[in-house]
Amino acid sequence: MPYLPDFDENTGLLDAASTKDKGRELRETYQAGDPFPHIVIDDFLPPALLERCLAEFPAPAAAAESYDRSQERLKRSYSPDVLPPFSRQLFYSFNSRPFIQVIENITGIKGLLPDPFFLGGGFHEIATGGHLSVHADFNHHVPLNVERRVNVLVYLNKDWKNEYGGQLELWDNGMTTCLKSYLPSFNRCVLFNTTSHSNHGNPQVVNHPQGTPRRSIALYYYTATWDGSKRSHTTQFRVRPASADQPDFEVRKRELLADWLPPVVNRTLGGWVHRLKQRGRK
Repeated sequence: MPYLPDFDENTGLLDAASTKDKGRELRETYQAGDPFPHIVIDDFLPPALLERCLAEFPAPAAAAESYDRSQERLKRSYSPDVLPPFSRQLFYSFNSRPFIQVIENITGIKGLLPDPFFLGGGFHEIATGGHLSVHADFNHHVPLNVERRVNVLVYLNKDWKNEYGGQLELWDNGMTTCLKSYLPSFNRCVLFNTTSHSNHGNPQVVNHPQGTPRRSIALYYYTATWDGSKRSHTTQFRVRPASADQPDFEVRKRELLADWLPPVVNRTLGGWVHRLKQRGRK
């Protein structure tokens, strides 16, 4: 039986009454996670829901956000706004109170907030030959001015084997050791605390023999705890020891400019660079 059986398979809605206390029994395991609080839950959702997600998963198209550089190779993401009706409704259910209460019960973090913009969330896929380097996620949702706290990943890959790559790796704060490695198996959910030191990624190249991409659902949750004492940062890519990983000099440059240039100069320069990039895409 799936861990959350009470999703309506027609609407994607989750029954509130049956999930009120769900997750409390996992909190101790979650908080004891190493190298940072996390948990793996297999058979997380009714399989029929994920089968419909796979059936509605978009083909590569202009609607995708595409990334292809040293740190994130052959990666695409699809906002729920561009998905067919059932998948879109399922994401709205992931943003609903019944589902969020389960995440609060597991993590012990109260007052979790969904993201109606799904900034960075949605369907993700990495094609054969691609990878996502180890990183710590952005910590500040600027439009909502809230603090990122929890990632929820649900994998969509059937019969995935170790030799196909794409394992989710969790690294220690000093980037000396990979302490956990998880296959992105179908209906496996991984939840973890999101901080500036939650180093994770799938740096092992995706190598499915039939060219099948690595696919997942990505969900992020926040709290209204952001204040001026914290330093806002974007995704921070890390370099593994004795690897060919490339430092993200573009982000380092932007952060250095933000630290040293007066705000008005930094905004003007950033706008100029953005316009140049937009022209280059035409």
